[in-house]
Amino acid sequence: MKFADIGQQLRAYRLESGLRAEEIAARLGVSRAALYRYEKGEVIKLDTVRRLAELLKISPLSLLGIGVEYFARPLAFLERLRQIEEQVEQIILFGGALCYQTSTDAFDGAVAEAWTEAADALPDRFAARATAEQCLGLLGSRRRAHQQRRPNVLAILSEASIQRFLAEGVASGLALPERVRTRCRAVAQSEAEAMAGLMEAVPIGVQLGLAAGPDPMGSFMVLRGRDRANVIGAPFAPDAAPFAATGVASIIGADDAIAVHQRVAEAGWRDALKGADAAARVRALVAEAKRSE
Repeated sequence: MKFADIGQQLRAYRLESGLRAEEIAARLGVSRAALYRYEKGEVIKLDTVRRLAELLKISPLSLLGIGVEYFARPLAFLERLRQIEEQVEQIILFGGALCYQTSTDAFDGAVAEAWTEAADALPDRFAARATAEQCLGLLGSRRRAHQQRRPNVLAILSEASIQRFLAEGVASGLALPERVRTRCRAVAQSEAEAMAGLMEAVPIGVQLGLAAGPDPMGSFMVLRGRDRANVIGAPFAPDAAPFAATGVASIIGADDAIAVHQRVAEAGWRDALKGADAAARVRALVAEAKRSE
């Protein structure tokens, strides 16, 4: 067993459970400091793993990194994604409107403004703000990790998703004041234009393609590290508000799952628009969005 891996998964599942560290430690009969030591990779007994799994309502195998990991809370999912991305050498994205690793700081700024504005309108705005701030911190950690490691990125983006992104702007679905929604649309346009530039320039280690037509049936990511790979199924969008998003994301390490998702991504890349053709189509989508304003 790799105790550091168990510790990382324990932290993610603790966030997924919604329980505070003090509650879990008390039910387990250990100190909060001991629980944090487990999360940092200290040796943990199998009986403790079993009892933790019972408390967190998951399979002990999931806590050991065997099988499928499921996350219904964006905060927990982002924490687990951050952990995995710190070790990856290749990121494959299939579907969606943008690849977070190639987005700009302006995207993070628009997300922060939209989440804060939406949180302040909720009855329990302090809890919503706290959750938003935690997720914004995780987004920042992901961006810094990518800038340091520079893994190879291959993304097949969806034309239909980009059209919606341009029409609704960053953080779609949130009830926002028109001034904020206008800024979110403007940032979406600038992100699309930046994507078009990357498609045309094809910088080292970054390949962006465009899948024409309707959305793929399901978006996913394949994250490959030196020792292992994972499939991220139905991931929460990076601009999905953590206090409003619903759904279930999965993380799978099985070889057969990785192989089939890899084949789908390779087929999608083969059929996608690339280079100048993809850039021209994205710029046309931006122009259409501006005309419709």
